Amino acid sequence: MVDGPSSAGFSQEDVQGLAKEVIEGVLGTNSYQHNNVNMWTQSIVEGTLAQLTKMSKPFKYIVTCVIMQKNGAGLHIASSCFWDNSTDGSCMVRWENKSLYCVVSIFGCAI
Repeated sequence: MVDGPSSAGFSQEDVQGLAKEVIEGVLGTNSYQHNNVNMWTQSIVEGTLAQLTKMSKPFKYIVTCVIMQKNGAGLHIASSCFWDNSTDGSCMVRWENKSLYCVVSIFGCAI
């Protein structure tokens, strides 16, 4: 659990660091393999939610994960939210290695 000013609302820094650790643990140095993408995305989403829950903050979370092979194709992602900016928040984590991109979006809505 994080103490201090960030404990009142959604802390992008804490959540981004947590998500990066989960992504790194799941993907590491793996090369893109179509057959593993479903397992990887599920592990990243579930692992991120588990770590967020351990923070014991009064939030409902939404986590999405996109894994894409690096092949020169474009990928554009956007989101929009209508909420209380003083407590709720979101962040996006972009991670890549030599053969794939991973983008994780996390939304936290105060309870």
